[in-house]
Amino acid sequence: MEKFVQLTLSGVANGAIFALVALGFVLIYKSSDVINFAQGELLLIGAYLTYTTVEMIGLWWPLGVIVAVALAALVGVLIEQMVLRPLIGEPVISVIMVTIGLSSLLRAIIGAIWGVTPRTAPQFLPRDTIALFGASVSVDRLWAFALALTLFALLTLFFRYSREGIAMRAVADDQQAALSMGISVKKVWAVAWAIAAVTASVGGILLMSIFGGVSGQIARVGLLVFPVVILGGLDSIPGAIVGGLIIGLLQSFAGGYLPPELGMGEVAPFIILLFILLIRPYGLYGQRIIERV
Repeated sequence: MEKFVQLTLSGVANGAIFALVALGFVLIYKSSDVINFAQGELLLIGAYLTYTTVEMIGLWWPLGVIVAVALAALVGVLIEQMVLRPLIGEPVISVIMVTIGLSSLLRAIIGAIWGVTPRTAPQFLPRDTIALFGASVSVDRLWAFALALTLFALLTLFFRYSREGIAMRAVADDQQAALSMGISVKKVWAVAWAIAAVTASVGGILLMSIFGGVSGQIARVGLLVFPVVILGGLDSIPGAIVGGLIIGLLQSFAGGYLPPELGMGEVAPFIILLFILLIRPYGLYGQRIIERV
């Protein structure tokens, strides 16, 4: 029972972080039909920017985190304006290839600025353990889950009550109708990339604190975005949350109960991805699109 509780809480905390990163992926896809293969590098950018502002510059860590997240949002806007906006009207495969190239470019830029040697990161989350349901649980996982839930709540309020959030929902529903109502689709795309960069950065910061350092391992977590969004649905925000929790629990249980030499903790999410693509390619909550020819 103790091991089950530990794996469950760890899986839920990891799943909340996965869902944060997947949320940015879904927002970009819903607003602009772009599949962003560089989401993992946005995680890494947020982590390294936080390392720079807090460790290298020496800012008080709450201020350093805010500055780092703001800079990451600016990076997201610049990517949208300089790389993707010129591709409006181009074939989907061209945009996909550009985001793949963007992933390699961002990784090279990160390596050129910060190097490839892992850096010891500041600890924002407490590393103590507490007894919960008879199991010893790390407090940093609970904090990560709570912070992820808080960000989800803030984003929900943003989408429901702010003008920009309502405009994003309109563009996601019908771009032509949104244009006819005077909504700037290009502005919405820029906001979507900024939010995607912010959610990825927060996920990267939480992972940096949990891992105790910042390195390319954080970007590898971005690979799990794809099983999450395919499972939940490419165009579904609730699906990103549900998919993140399912993949987080699956990874935790597979890694905890199966022999470690099998490496199923890393492989299991992609096995599920394969089955979802074969059985329900539009995901649990994704919109089913039927084209007649």
